Amino acid sequence: MDIQLKRGLLDVCVLAAIKNEESYGYKIIKDMKPYIELSESTLYTILKRLESANMLTVRTVEHGGRLRKYYRITDEGLRRIEDFRLEWKEILSIYQFVTKEDEDNE
Repeated sequence: MDIQLKRGLLDVCVLAAIKNEESYGYKIIKDMKPYIELSESTLYTILKRLESANMLTVRTVEHGGRLRKYYRITDEGLRRIEDFRLEWKEILSIYQFVTKEDEDNE
């Protein structure tokens, strides 16, 4: 898969994982696991990129004697999810066009 496409998909997946409530790294990975495998190093790279793009905010809380970062989606992050939904319709149309020849030959 094209690295840029995959990167964009993973960004949206992480945003979707925190869409309804703030969360922290381990929980995000756990919530996404039934759908996609994601390493901690990959997740934290994505989280930093999304924070830089103002798509999420971060707050640090002490939990069990350790600091834990909680991530919350912003309006910009919600807009990115909505943009993805619109883009996905176009991607599906392209997929149908590309596979149309296969269907015609069956």
